[in-house]
Amino acid sequence: MNYSAQELFEILNDQDECPWIEAKGGSDSSHSVMETVCAFANEPGLDGGYILMGVALDTTVLFPQYKIKGVNDPDKFQRDFATQCAGMFNLPIRPEVTVEKIHEKNVIKIWINELPARQKPAYFRADGLPIGALRRIGSTDQHCTDDDMHVFYQDTTSYDQTPVTGITMADVDENAIKRYRVLREKVNPSAEELTYDDAELLQALGCINREKPNELNVAGLLLFGKSITQRSTFPMLRVDYIRVPGNQWVSDPDDRFTTIDMRGPLLLVLYRLIDAINADLPKGFLLPDNDLQAESSGLPLKALREAIVNALMHRSYREHRPTQVIRYNNRIDIINPGFSLKSEEKLGQPGSETRNPFIAAVFHDTNLAETKGSGIRAMRRLMQAAHLVPPTFESSREHNEFTARLLLHHFLDEKDLDWLQQFEPLNLTDPQKQALIFVREVGAIDNQTYRQMADCDTLKASTDLRMLKSHNLFASKGKGKATYYISGPGLNTEATDGLSTEPTVVLSTQPPKISAPPHDLKDESDITDIEINTELSTPPLNLSTPPHDLSTPPPSILIDESLQKEIDILNRREHDSDKIKGIIKEICKDRYLSARQISGILNKGEDYIKRKYLSEMIKSKDLVYLHAEMINHPEQAYKTNEN
Repeated sequence: MNYSAQELFEILNDQDECPWIEAKGGSDSSHSVMETVCAFANEPGLDGGYILMGVALDTTVLFPQYKIKGVNDPDKFQRDFATQCAGMFNLPIRPEVTVEKIHEKNVIKIWINELPARQKPAYFRADGLPIGALRRIGSTDQHCTDDDMHVFYQDTTSYDQTPVTGITMADVDENAIKRYRVLREKVNPSAEELTYDDAELLQALGCINREKPNELNVAGLLLFGKSITQRSTFPMLRVDYIRVPGNQWVSDPDDRFTTIDMRGPLLLVLYRLIDAINADLPKGFLLPDNDLQAESSGLPLKALREAIVNALMHRSYREHRPTQVIRYNNRIDIINPGFSLKSEEKLGQPGSETRNPFIAAVFHDTNLAETKGSGIRAMRRLMQAAHLVPPTFESSREHNEFTARLLLHHFLDEKDLDWLQQFEPLNLTDPQKQALIFVREVGAIDNQTYRQMADCDTLKASTDLRMLKSHNLFASKGKGKATYYISGPGLNTEATDGLSTEPTVVLSTQPPKISAPPHDLKDESDITDIEINTELSTPPLNLSTPPHDLSTPPPSILIDESLQKEIDILNRREHDSDKIKGIIKEICKDRYLSARQISGILNKGEDYIKRKYLSEMIKSKDLVYLHAEMINHPEQAYKTNEN
């Protein structure tokens, strides 16, 4: 359907930007506009998309909406834009450009056709592949990775089928083979592959190099290879279990984290990892009304299993860096190399997109993984049934990683009920109450996180969050898609500890009854063949640690005199990236600085510094985030990684 500029403008105000509409407020054909052109031309099955120039989101009003800014010189824009489309990419892209008027102002409507499959991918000549190509993911333009190249070049061979030269059957761990047979027999005692010898079994599972049957491929090495062989072949393909005191990454320099490095056959590492995490988890008890028998409560083991299995099954093994499982006082963060192949809007919906199909098949055969892409939905259901805040997920193409977050805070314990009483007159919904708990524990929340917790759409999430803001419980930061919320003046983030306190609002109505019964964890014992030690040798961790104060101003920026001299002699177009990275590490030593502050010190553009240096230094672990829980935090700050 051919839309007019007026119709596109109305769609923007009705549903915001979407996969096939992008609004640009500037009058110049900036690099951002050209990135959208590249993404529309590349995205398979999209058929193309519209760019509406001269339209911008007005965030100064209570309910942000798109308004017409207009294009001052439409003729000049069309000339420059057509020239860039013809010359910036590896092949010319021919846009359809028209000028229309809305509210007596010139607006430029651009239509970009999807390229034929044989011509994809289009990419910026100066950047090359894969980083120079972009895809349209949701309403964003994302730089491509090696995983995307298989989509464009129709390569049906997955990475887990890559041969590993010199690794033979002698490098197979017999215990891993036995574990597979035990698990498979419990699922299907009559499975034909159980009659095969070890070599035939690995061949049937797709773990053997087809060209040289005596050699293993990547799937065979990861699933069944000995630990010593994995270490000598892929030393960074391991799982790091990290215990961090407090709620922030190394918040206390005198109280360092501890790390357990795990490598070996995935079927065995899975058990070791779950056992290590479970031994650290606090164990609580619930005593229902009129009942003399207390029931244990805590993180459902099936939810933990799903999170760990998803990490091992879907991570990108092209990336030579470990999977990190970070245990904070109030949550577990599972950080995985490789972004989600499913868009974040579709997480939890039926259907699975598998990066490692042969590794996934083994987990499916042994009933360790969901078979229909329902693992995330199962995790949400289990967490909610246990009265815990639902898990949240973040997928970053920029950093090529995926984060699953499990909050360990029990949503309906006595302290929370006492704390939530002060908000009873507001008739908040359960998801809104969960959002209050989330902000109290993590420090901030955005639309995406709320959507995952409440299982709702963008509009519903925006409405609920704005309502909490209107009651001064939340304060908003950032603009447009980068908007997030922190605690407002009406939100007391301290737990009551069962003590009576004066409520912040006058009670006028009864609170909505939350009637869901506590989850019986005795049913969680069906985790196949996993022996868990449930006894605690230490008391449960204190989960009431207050969150980081997001409003604390940064320290004054004092620069050492010798370092200032180095900065002063920097050329405006300095090309020695190692030199600039070294300076950034020095100025961010022992303090958090924002990208704006860093760029101001270096006298360079903020976007340039973020794209060229900060993102790379985060990826290489030279810097750490202040707000690791929300990477796109508009007030994100950076500090030199002392480790």
